[in-house]
Amino acid sequence: MSDSAIKKVVLAYSGGLDTSVILKWLEDEYGCEVVTFTADIGQGEEVEPARAKAQKYGVKQIFIEDLQEEFVRDFVYPMFRANTIYEGEYLLGTSIARPLIAKRLIEIAKETGADAISHGATGKGNDQVRFELGAYALNPDIRIIAPWREWNLTSRQSLLDYAESAGIAIEQKQGNKSPYSMDANLLHISYESGILEDPWAEPKDDMWLWSVSPEAAPDKPTYLELGYEKGDIVSIDGERLTPTQVLTRLNKEAGANGVGRLDIVENRYV
Repeated sequence: MSDSAIKKVVLAYSGGLDTSVILKWLEDEYGCEVVTFTADIGQGEEVEPARAKAQKYGVKQIFIEDLQEEFVRDFVYPMFRANTIYEGEYLLGTSIARPLIAKRLIEIAKETGADAISHGATGKGNDQVRFELGAYALNPDIRIIAPWREWNLTSRQSLLDYAESAGIAIEQKQGNKSPYSMDANLLHISYESGILEDPWAEPKDDMWLWSVSPEAAPDKPTYLELGYEKGDIVSIDGERLTPTQVLTRLNKEAGANGVGRLDIVENRYV
């Protein structure tokens, strides 16, 4: 499919700097209509502001969906049953969310008659592969636009300059900037980049948002009784819970007891 044949693109949209610039860039570069899709997978951030931003930029079709139950039920639980671990260490907290987002991008493209989908993953990491293989598995003929592999915007400053020239309002957060890049969903929170690129650098304790250190954990055990059906947890201490409620409760209990921290070096596909 030629670039001129692309009339409508579904964009995985967060409302942040990168995807707001991508939204405008798609319109300018391809002359196409952009449909935005924002997924709530328990990342702990408000997703509704993305709607207001998309509306401000003239987007006519906006999809914002709570996918938390589907995420745990159809992706996290099967992963647990398979005891899936990448390279013997990485527990796939970020990875497992990407096929779900890709699935909805493909479904929305079909619903809206879009010719292509687009994402904001960089051209250096693994996320681009996760998104695109997931999408191609469901629709081998879909066109995928990955701006980070196409445009000449190579730094945050160049994004800010483009945003300013295009009239894109970007909020400048006050206070100290986090020295890490964080990714969160209902299953996990991960930290990378910044000072963590140095293997000798030890993260400060205030980096850990969901767990306490073993030294700060209680000196007595916490007991939980888990109920299973067909390999999936369905209750805690006799109380029937949804998959989302199970994961939320277990993350809270484990984190309070210093359980769940992992420090790894992950290989990149590119």
